Amino acid sequence: MSNFTYLVIGASLTSFLAMGGYSLVPRALYDPACNIKGNVSHNGGQKIYHVPGQHYYEDTRITYTRGERWFCSESDAQAAGWRRAGY
Repeated sequence: MSNFTYLVIGASLTSFLAMGGYSLVPRALYDPACNIKGNVSHNGGQKIYHVPGQHYYEDTRITYTRGERWFCSESDAQAAGWRRAGY
């Protein structure tokens, strides 16, 4: 393969991972402290976060293209303008 092919593959992979990609390794294995899920609600666009053990925590998926993200503490989430899920 040519250098251009490797460049395209590398750029595509980098872009894919930067946008969230697929999680090949469970988050708990590489970043256990940052396990708070910052989710944007589908109806209303509210920014809410879920902590482990909360209802719907396991069902909640992070989609980076929607502005969703992970937090390392509840205070970090609140400082960024997110509120705790009320379940």
